[in-house]
Amino acid sequence: MKNIAVILAGGSGTRLGNSTPKQFIKIAGKKVIEHTIAVFQNHPLINEICVVVHANYLGDIENIRLGNSFSKLRKVLVGGNERYESSLAAINAYAASGECNLIFHDSVRPLVTERIITDCIAALSTYDAVDVAVPTTDTIIQVNDRDEIISVPPRPSLRNGQTPQAFKLSVIREAYAKALQDPEFRTTDDCGVVLRYLPDTPIFVVKGEMFNMKLTYKEDIFLLDKLFQLRSIQATDSGLCDNESRSCAGKTIVVFGGTKGIGSAIVDNCREQGMNVYPCSRSTGVDVASADEVRNFLAEVHKTTGEIDYVVNTAGLLTIQPLNLMTNADIQASINTNYLGCVNVAREAFPYLKASAGSLLFFTSSSYTRGRAMYSLYSSLKAAIVNFVQATSEEWSIHNIRVNCINPERTLTPMRVENFGNEPKGTLLDAGAVAIASLKTLLSHMTGEVIDIRL
Repeated sequence: MKNIAVILAGGSGTRLGNSTPKQFIKIAGKKVIEHTIAVFQNHPLINEICVVVHANYLGDIENIRLGNSFSKLRKVLVGGNERYESSLAAINAYAASGECNLIFHDSVRPLVTERIITDCIAALSTYDAVDVAVPTTDTIIQVNDRDEIISVPPRPSLRNGQTPQAFKLSVIREAYAKALQDPEFRTTDDCGVVLRYLPDTPIFVVKGEMFNMKLTYKEDIFLLDKLFQLRSIQATDSGLCDNESRSCAGKTIVVFGGTKGIGSAIVDNCREQGMNVYPCSRSTGVDVASADEVRNFLAEVHKTTGEIDYVVNTAGLLTIQPLNLMTNADIQASINTNYLGCVNVAREAFPYLKASAGSLLFFTSSSYTRGRAMYSLYSSLKAAIVNFVQATSEEWSIHNIRVNCINPERTLTPMRVENFGNEPKGTLLDAGAVAIASLKTLLSHMTGEVIDIRL
């Protein structure tokens, strides 16, 4: 059965109080709808994508399609004033295509997961209609027109609805055909149409995710941005899948700080994948604090290979000391390595990554979320890297350069041992596992994200 994702993007953004519709606001380096389409583009079970949008924004969607190479995006349709009219536009567009699965999804839910989509498609092998929801955590009350409580429904049976909502085409089409004959028809929900007009059709509920939130109000922009940062990867030694291995073979990667710790592990892993790997560090005569040294090294690599596809900076300097006891030299060295070094790497790598539509990867630390005693300078500089990554990812998205940041948990590296000594086995990440997760991030379509690597 063909699986068609229908991205509903007809909203005007009035509740957000913004002249730009919320689906076109940028978060984590891309427009919200770009994030949403990308999830379905990258899902192996989705065959085709259809976007339904207000007529004024047809050109915006076409530009997004071209800029992202969304090969599965086959239809861009004009929606109506009401949400159900946008759903109907897609239903009518596929009416003559034969039976298929239509998976309707709000364009402003960019954090929908592959698991949710997979579960919806799997459920359609048994059911004709599928919803997604999470358990209600608050007590729900029903009031009358005088704001007096008239009912308190039992919470265990209540759910908060999300999307996708998925249907057999013939079923949702029949439900709407009956609904349109009803002069009292009102709805904002496709499953509600099936429930009311095809009451004998069971609707299965797939377990959603709290992260699968909808951008509705201004406050949601900040929350969504933080949720993008909270994405995490479980550190494993499983390596790359076959497609990932094929896509990186023969590519050129430059690793600053590539002679020790995580950088060295990335170098080893990339060589195993058949990549052209060029590591450097202060020990090899390349200090990231020097823009000239960074520029010269990248120029030499490009002269040799003709292309630079990926650039990674793992160089870091950890000084655990109260700020008032640090010397001016210590302070300057920390700023030069931990922040200025990233600026230098980004600026000098830009022309090469623009030419290759490549990827840039930095590293932060879990201390970026909250400054701690003895880490005042280190923590604040790592927080600056996160903001730097988010900003440059937005600036450089028009050049198809992806910029991300890895936030590994405590990892067994020479720098860690030097500062903390030998710690209990099993309490630290293996540098090799962090290297694999880092390479997966480089190969992904993500940009502007902080990826936590956890045990």
